[in-house]
Amino acid sequence: MRVRIDEEACVGDGACVEVCPEIFEMAGEIARVKMEDVPEELRASCKEAADECVVEAIIIEE
Repeated sequence: MRVRIDEEACVGDGACVEVCPEIFEMAGEIARVKMEDVPEELRASCKEAADECVVEAIIIEE
């Protein structure tokens, strides 16, 4: 599974960082992905972070 963030859509809510800090981090006003390839043990929390994103800026590719 791979993950990325649509930086133009991101509003900097930070919910993704709270839910899955192993994958997401804040870079100023927007969130960034620390690693695009999501390890098996972090997939559930990464998907939860995508569900929590208020503007649906997190894109997951299976």
